[in-house]
Amino acid sequence: MALWDRIKESATQMQTQLVAKKNDLKSGAFRDASMAMCALVAAADDTIDPAERQRVAQLIATNEVLQNFPADDLRRRFEENLNKLTTDFAFGKVSVLQEVAKAKKKPAEARAVIQIGIVIGGADGDFDKTEQAVVREACYTLDLPPHEFDL
Repeated sequence: MALWDRIKESATQMQTQLVAKKNDLKSGAFRDASMAMCALVAAADDTIDPAERQRVAQLIATNEVLQNFPADDLRRRFEENLNKLTTDFAFGKVSVLQEVAKAKKKPAEARAVIQIGIVIGGADGDFDKTEQAVVREACYTLDLPPHEFDL
């Protein structure tokens, strides 16, 4: 199986698992951690162009699991995290990872945050090394083994 097909299959599988848990993923901690994860993946290569920013914002707005929250609130949180990362990536990453850490207390939410990162990263068919690296770093932040997610 081609790498692109494996990435697409993995992202689809993660989304299916997330939808199955949708009713358990309604806390503010999950919301905040998810938006931080989306921003981390979007800015993983230390830059984000307007098209990528719009694509990720669209994915957030249409993701079935994230529809537990108001779309405008999600977008605002995503943009705030992106602004931290684009102003000073290294310093911003510390702050954004603290947002990701909010999901640490509930293992199901922590896993879901990682899965959202994989879904966002794989949505364009190219879950590249920089995206994988920030998701792996988020795994460590959440005390989850990256190999559990094939990272």
